[in-house]
Amino acid sequence: MTGFPFRNLGALVRPGADPDKPALVDLSRCAPRTFSFAALDALADAAARGLLRRGLARGDRVGLLAANSAEFLAAFYGAQRAGLVPVPVNWRFPAATVEYVLRDSGARLVLHDATRAAAVPDGLPAAALDGPDWGALLDPGPFEAIEPAPAEPAFFLYTSGSTGRPKGVVLSHRSHLWVVEQRLAGAEIGQETALIAAPLYHMNGLALAQLACAGHATVVVLPQFEARAYLAAIAAHRCTWITGVPPMYAMLLRERDALAATDVSSVRNLRMGSAPVSPALLAEIAAAFPRARIVNGYGTTEAGPVVFGPHPRGLPTPHLSVGVPHPAVELRLRAADGAFGDQGVLEQRCPGLMNGYWNRPELPSPVTEDGFYVTGDVFRRDADGFHFFVGRADDMFVSGGENIFPGDVEKLLETHPAVEQSAVIAVDDAIKGQKPMAFVVLRPGATADEAALKAHVLASAPAFMHPRRVWFLQRLPLSGTNKVDKAALAALARDGAGPT
Repeated sequence: MTGFPFRNLGALVRPGADPDKPALVDLSRCAPRTFSFAALDALADAAARGLLRRGLARGDRVGLLAANSAEFLAAFYGAQRAGLVPVPVNWRFPAATVEYVLRDSGARLVLHDATRAAAVPDGLPAAALDGPDWGALLDPGPFEAIEPAPAEPAFFLYTSGSTGRPKGVVLSHRSHLWVVEQRLAGAEIGQETALIAAPLYHMNGLALAQLACAGHATVVVLPQFEARAYLAAIAAHRCTWITGVPPMYAMLLRERDALAATDVSSVRNLRMGSAPVSPALLAEIAAAFPRARIVNGYGTTEAGPVVFGPHPRGLPTPHLSVGVPHPAVELRLRAADGAFGDQGVLEQRCPGLMNGYWNRPELPSPVTEDGFYVTGDVFRRDADGFHFFVGRADDMFVSGGENIFPGDVEKLLETHPAVEQSAVIAVDDAIKGQKPMAFVVLRPGATADEAALKAHVLASAPAFMHPRRVWFLQRLPLSGTNKVDKAALAALARDGAGPT
C-alpha cells in the first residue's frame, strides 16, 4: 500500500486534513451531537488507553452490543488502535444467539447501551456506552496506534445464522485497509455527507463509516433505520450519500406524504447492496431521488465490498446489473457441472478476503485450493462483461424437476402494477418435491387478489414458476440486517397464517 497513509484500521483520520471539520453528526440522542475529526480522534485514543488500562491485552476481543452512536464508533476505532478485536453483535438476535456470539468470540468485555444491558450474558464483564461507565472507561491523552502484523485480526463480524449457528468472520487490518484504499482510489469524497442508518454490526454501514473517515467526509449516524427519521435527517443535514438494503428503500417509499414534503435534492449518490433489487423498486427509487446516481452494489462479509465497478470502456451499466469485475479483483462463474462460463456461482479472489471462520474447524473451507472464495451467489454475465445477480445457490429449489430461483418469481410479481414488494419461498410438496409460495405487499390504494397475481406470472413465465399460494401482508418481516426474513415467512406458510 505504497503512499497509502493508514496502517491501522482504527486510525483512519487523515494526517494534515482539517481537524475542525465535522466528522460525525450523531442523532442517537434527543439533540444532534457533532464531533470534529480532532474530537473523534481524541475520543478513540481515550477509548484505546482506557481499554488497555482495564487490563485487556493485544488480541483480546471486545463485544459491542449497542445501536449506532458516536460512542460505538469511538470504542470500535479505539479497540483497533490498541490491537484489540471488536466484535459488533447483532442485537436483534435472540438472547441465546447473542450469548452464543459473545461466548464463542471469547469476548473479555462487553460494551453495551442501556437498552441492551439485560442482554449481556451473566458472568461477562460489561460497561455502558451511554452512562457514567463510559466516562470512567475513557483515559484522555495521546495514543500511538499499534502497527498490525500481517493478517492480524481487526474485527469479527458474525453472519446472520439463518441456517444454523452464526459464523464469526475474522477480518484483518490488512484486508480492510486494502478495501478502503481501493474505494478511495481516484475518488475525492471529502465534500460528501453520508447518512448511515444501517446497523454498524453489518458490513453495509460499517464499511461506509470507515470509508468516510479515511476520505475526510462527514457522516450522519442514526441509531437505527426508521423511515421518517431517515428522511428528516436527509433534509436537515443535506446528506449527499445514502446507502442501505432494498427493503429499507421500500419502506422509505411507502411514506409517500413525508417523502413528498421532504427536500431530497441534496442526494447525489445512492447505493444499494446486501440484497437483490427488483426493476419496479429501482424505478421508484430513481423517481424519488432524481438527482442521485444509483449504484446497485454487491459484496460479502467474507470478501468485502470491492467486487464490481464501472465498465472500463465507459459503457453505461444496465439496470439491475452490479457492474463489471473491479480491476483489482479476480472473478469467475462456476456452473453446477464444475465448468466456468457465463452463469454460475461467483468465486472471488482478492486481498480483501477474510482470514477464515472463528472457532469452526468442522466447517469445510469456502476457499478453493487456488485461493478463490466461493460466495454461494449465482450470477450471469452478458457479452459486455456486466454481471447480474440471479439468486443464492442454496435458495434455488427443484419443483417437478425444474430449477426455480425465488428472485425470478419475485421480479415477475413486482411487474404487476398493484405489487410493491414480494417474497417467494419454497414449501415441501409430496408430488413436486417443493413448490413456490409468495407473500406480497400491495401498493397503497391498490387492489389485487390471489388469482390475478397467479395469472400475471402464468402469462409471463413457465407454469412451474407460478406461486401456488399468494398471501398478502401489510409489510414483509425483516431480519436484523434489514433483509427480508424468509425464515419468518416459512413459519407463516407452515402455519397457514399468512393474513389475506
